Amino acid sequence: MVFLTILLGLLPSFLMVCLGGLIRNRLSAGAWQGLDRLNFEILFPTLIFVAASSRPIAVADILRIGPAAWGILLVSLSVGYLARRFGPVRFTDFAGAWQTAWRFNTALGFVAIETLSGKPVGILAVTVGMAIPMANVFAVTALSRGSGDLRQTMKKVATNPFLLASSSGVLVGLSGITIPGPVMAPLEMLSRAAIPVALISVGATMNWGALARLDRFSGIIVATKLIVTPAATFAACLLFHADPAIAATLILFSALPTASAAHVLAAGFGADRELSATLVAQTTLLATVTLPVWITLAELVFPR
Repeated sequence: MVFLTILLGLLPSFLMVCLGGLIRNRLSAGAWQGLDRLNFEILFPTLIFVAASSRPIAVADILRIGPAAWGILLVSLSVGYLARRFGPVRFTDFAGAWQTAWRFNTALGFVAIETLSGKPVGILAVTVGMAIPMANVFAVTALSRGSGDLRQTMKKVATNPFLLASSSGVLVGLSGITIPGPVMAPLEMLSRAAIPVALISVGATMNWGALARLDRFSGIIVATKLIVTPAATFAACLLFHADPAIAATLILFSALPTASAAHVLAAGFGADRELSATLVAQTTLLATVTLPVWITLAELVFPR
C-alpha cells in the first residue's frame, strides 16, 4: 500500500517526462537547449535557494548531513570504478561515463521528497547544498586527467549556479535571516516553474531506446547508482541509528538517477557524449522502478 501511494505520487512527474518525449519534435533542438539553459542558470538555482533559505538550518544538521552526503558520493565513486576494465580504453571517455555513478538528478529529488512523510524539503536542500560542490569537484578532477586547463575548469565549478544557489541558501538558513515577502514572492514563482520545465525537457532529450544497450559496463554503473549506493546508505542509517527524517532523505538522495546534464560536462572535456547520455537515460528509466522501492523501504523502516 505504501509502495502504491509513493508510485502514484511520482506518476505525474513520470507522465511529464513522457509528455516531453511526445512533443520533442514540436520544438527545435535549439529551443530545448534554451530551456535547459534557462533551468540551469535561473529556475533551478532559484528552487534550491528558496528551499534552503526559507527555514532555519541548525549547524548540527550541517555537521550530520554534510559528511553523510560526501560519504554517499564516495561510495558511488569507488564502486563505479569497478567498471573500468569493461569500459572505454581512453580514460577521458571512461571518466565521462564514470561521473554518472555519483552525480544526481536534483530536479527529481525535489519531486520525490514530496512523497515522504513530513516532506523534509529543507533536509534535502541541505544535502544537495553539501553534495553539489563535492560531486562537481570529483567529476572535474576525473575528466581533467591529462586534458584541458584545470584552473579554468575549477573556475567554472566555483561559479556553477547550483553551487552558488545552494551555498547562499544554506548560509541564509544558518543565519536565521528572514527574506522580506516582496523579495521572496518572485523567487517562489520562479522556483515553481523549475520542476515541470526540467521534467518535460528531460523527456524531450532522452534516448528512449537506451535500455536496449545495457551491457556489462553500463550495467555496473547503473547498479552502482540505483542499487548498491542506496543499499549502503540504508545499512549505514540502520547501523548509526540515524534520525528518521534524515535517514529517509539520505536514502532517497542516494537512490536518485544521475544528473540529466551529465553528458554536457562530458562533451565539454572531449569525452564520449553518447555513452554518458545513454547512462543518463538508463538510470532515469530504471529509476521509475527502483526509486519507489527505496522510498517505500525508507518509510517503513524509518517511520516519523
